[in-house]
Amino acid sequence: MIIKILNQKKTSFFFASLLTMLVSTPLQAAQSQSLEMKQWLKARFGAQHQALIPIVAVADMLYSCQQQKQKGENLTIKALITQLDKNTLAEQLITCLAGESPKSNIALNYALQGCFHEQFNHLSLVEKQQKMALVRQTIATLSRSERQKSFTQCVTDQAIHYLR
Repeated sequence: MIIKILNQKKTSFFFASLLTMLVSTPLQAAQSQSLEMKQWLKARFGAQHQALIPIVAVADMLYSCQQQKQKGENLTIKALITQLDKNTLAEQLITCLAGESPKSNIALNYALQGCFHEQFNHLSLVEKQQKMALVRQTIATLSRSERQKSFTQCVTDQAIHYLR
């Protein structure tokens, strides 16, 4: 009887292990492929990506600054990135910031709002407004280093999107 119970436990353990392996193997394969793809993209487009990041960052800041102050042509972030050269972007940002440094907390907050605005483009207007309200609330609670880290990640992902 004890041997039968032990065999059942071994069989049960075997099936549980097998199930775990079957479920995790495709996940690991997908993660491995994703990692390989990211490495390939980095190798292939690394220089372009690094050059695009500051342009995207300035476009995010400019977009949110113009929205907040209701200035400018109200171009989308994509239009700012694709239609304006980097010098024009920089000049318009300096004008919009009206004396604030692009490295100020205000500019960083604009940048975060712009980046997340872009991330939520696929949502309905109501959903987007709700999410942006949460973003603004969250920004108010984060330290500068946390906001900077969040923006760095967001703008990196955003730049990758534009390379695709």
